[in-house]
Amino acid sequence: MTLLLNRTDLEGLLDPDACLDALRAGFLLPPGGVLPRRVRTGLPGPGTAAALLPGLADGVPAYTVKVNAKFPGAYPALRGVVCLHDLATGELLALLDSATVTAWRTGLAAALGTHALARTGAGTVAVIGAGAQADLVVTGLRRLRPVRELLVTDLDPVRAAEFAARHGGRAVPREEIGPADIVVAATWAREPVLHDVAPGTHVTSLGADEPGKAELAPGLLRASRTFVDDLDLAEEMGALGNAGLTREHAAGTIAEVLGGAAGRTRDAEVTVYAPVGLPWQDLVLSWVAYRAAGTGTRFDFLA
Repeated sequence: MTLLLNRTDLEGLLDPDACLDALRAGFLLPPGGVLPRRVRTGLPGPGTAAALLPGLADGVPAYTVKVNAKFPGAYPALRGVVCLHDLATGELLALLDSATVTAWRTGLAAALGTHALARTGAGTVAVIGAGAQADLVVTGLRRLRPVRELLVTDLDPVRAAEFAARHGGRAVPREEIGPADIVVAATWAREPVLHDVAPGTHVTSLGADEPGKAELAPGLLRASRTFVDDLDLAEEMGALGNAGLTREHAAGTIAEVLGGAAGRTRDAEVTVYAPVGLPWQDLVLSWVAYRAAGTGTRFDFLA
């Protein structure tokens, strides 16, 4: 029997603190022998199809395959499923709503990276793109450090105002985010939305996760100490490659920083975290939800 978990189910099962712990532990695990794969293809229309596989993590007796459709003009823009399989038998343990799993694992993993690289005491946060992923970044950050002020900007001012109201911030025009210590960009941009920041700023960029997408100008990346989640993918389809840079530009991976390697080296430095998103993150979030679910809607695909 396969457990079916929709968005409402997942939002009731997932606890931000438990998810942060699971993601932190996942970053600290030694890399496995199976390389993560992100397979993406365009479609004869406005959307793309993508698959992330296999999601593997030591100590979890399961693996995931995630299948997504991305249609930027639709709402929600991302739809799909995460398939959770038994590692020993291949049994389909659960089908989970991909949009929810993706938002939670992307946002909370980004919160960990942001906290690790931002200056001690940095507490003014600006959000560019008031969507689900940025929502989870702010949720996670508030559990990791004090957020004194939150500034929110979005192409849709109503959405920015609603985001700000949920998190105790204020919606502002794009030009008013300058004083922020921490900038979180989570957009569908294909042209840079950020060209320069003040010394000492940390920037987390979540939008450059496939070829052609770019949130940060090449000059900003060149002038920054930049960390990624996977060097090969960052060059192939992430912020580095999309800006014409190579893996040699990266200062390292966020897993190395969380494991004790040097991240920020001085207060005046500009740091960047630009992840692509990795399959193991889908697994650890799906496993948290699956273990917490107990009884629920089940379906027998073999009936």
